[in-house]
Amino acid sequence: MEKRPTTLDPLVLRLVYFTKKNLKPILLGVWTTLWLSMLGTIIGLILGLLFITLRTLEITPKDNEFVAFLKKIASGFVKLYVTVFRGTPMMVQAVFLYYLLRPVFNWTNNIAAVFVISVNTGAYMSEIVRSGIQAVDKGQTEAARSLGMSSLQTMMLVVLPQAIKNAFPAIGNE
Repeated sequence: MEKRPTTLDPLVLRLVYFTKKNLKPILLGVWTTLWLSMLGTIIGLILGLLFITLRTLEITPKDNEFVAFLKKIASGFVKLYVTVFRGTPMMVQAVFLYYLLRPVFNWTNNIAAVFVISVNTGAYMSEIVRSGIQAVDKGQTEAARSLGMSSLQTMMLVVLPQAIKNAFPAIGNE
């Protein structure tokens, strides 16, 4: 039998050889990336929900001066947080937070990665959920309040479920 010449590119042959030789580390890297991303995104969503709750606190006539001051501080903090973490690249945040906080907390690379992903995703998620809340008709809030629900009940039981539904495509994109 005559031997046929191979028409494979030498680069392809090297890539196949490299992949066969290093399959375990490659699969470990893929697995690590997936679980770090999922965990960081879930924590970021929780942070985003917490921050948007702080940002949407309304000052009512019932609030005393101290409570009104705390609500203003909380809203200002969330605005600053979102501006900083949405305005800087995640790689810059990773380097900055890793070298700044590693000596303090003495954490591993994976914990640092989850922290950076979480705080970055939390900023984006808070804005996504805020836009979803703004898309909910004001009549929904008025109807819930007229039924005797508190502001927290209105937000948790009426507005937030609709806001998440409205924002779900953007959440999936994030």
